[in-house]
Amino acid sequence: MSGETKRAVAILVFSEFLVCLGMSLIFPVMPFLKNELHFSATDMGIMSSLFALAQFVVSPIVGHLSDTWGRRPLLIGGLFLFAVGELLFAITNHLGMFDLSRIVSGIAAGMYVPTAQAMAADITTSKQRARVIGLLSASLSGGLILGPGLGGILAGFNYKLPFYIAALLGLFATLATVFFLPRIGRQRRTNAERAAGTTRTNWRELLSGPLLMLFILILVSSFGLQGFESIYSIFVNEVFKFSLGDIALVLTLNGIFSLVLQVVFFDRIVLWLGEMKVIRYTFLFSFLAIGWIMLTHAKWQVMVATLIVCTAFDLLRPAITTLLTRQNADMQGAINGLNLSLTSIGNIAGPLMAGSLLDLNYHIPYTVVIVILAISYGLSYTIHMGKTTDLEA
Repeated sequence: MSGETKRAVAILVFSEFLVCLGMSLIFPVMPFLKNELHFSATDMGIMSSLFALAQFVVSPIVGHLSDTWGRRPLLIGGLFLFAVGELLFAITNHLGMFDLSRIVSGIAAGMYVPTAQAMAADITTSKQRARVIGLLSASLSGGLILGPGLGGILAGFNYKLPFYIAALLGLFATLATVFFLPRIGRQRRTNAERAAGTTRTNWRELLSGPLLMLFILILVSSFGLQGFESIYSIFVNEVFKFSLGDIALVLTLNGIFSLVLQVVFFDRIVLWLGEMKVIRYTFLFSFLAIGWIMLTHAKWQVMVATLIVCTAFDLLRPAITTLLTRQNADMQGAINGLNLSLTSIGNIAGPLMAGSLLDLNYHIPYTVVIVILAISYGLSYTIHMGKTTDLEA
């Protein structure tokens, strides 16, 4: 990997970490914000959904634009909009402005994340790509893991301080991208355009054959993960009498283990097994481990099974993303945009499904998740990827 490529990867990883850190800084403040400003639970739910909805709408459009305009402008624009969205959240106390802020931040995430993944695919070879995708996934996970704790500390001084810090991080990431990100991504896209003679997105090609099945698996994995995670604390508290300390310990250990796995071992696992075997094994272990949680009565077994489930999902997402980046070098933006949009759908639908079924019976949501993951495991054997394109680094 050349020095210019290494610098580009470092900027992408650093900026994604800052954005995800900024996003998760606000999590511990949300309940206080609700009580302080007398918002309803419905108000807060809509506020959260607007982010995912905006991300869902924008991602495929931005993905196509990044194939046409180049990656750099959209990376810079996404980071700047993120800073604006967080600043709006910090300076207002009106519900309408809060909602507008979440829409702006969702648009920003929809611009940045798929474009960063597409650029990573542009500038790496097939052997390097799993390593870089793993680093991007780890930076995302790291930001989300560290953010809530830091946000809680900052909120102790002033409950608006985390939002100002998030805006500052967004601005810092924007400046870092403007001044330090090499123009290698734009040059690569220009060369690809010359070779292909067009930058039009062939949606029929994207939404057919093995690619269609991979997109379905993306939707299923995000749906299953959110269906599992969204009610996890309620489930283990009610069924296994986990305390807040127990839940915090499990989630912290899972986060640390996942981070180490993605940074140190993900590329080695992919090189050893290949993406398709990683995808199949993660679906298999995830539904078996959720079944274990439902059948056991011991806390330590629940903790171990939870570690297996979360680790499986944390490997599944980057494995699918890495496999997608090996397909059609001229449509990386569109591919990654659709990837993020489908993830957003799962992020919206999973918690809605799990929450509504939880009111009926504690075991029904996880039973549904197990069935869907088991079917997905079987469907993964129907995917047969043909020859893929690659770019020289």
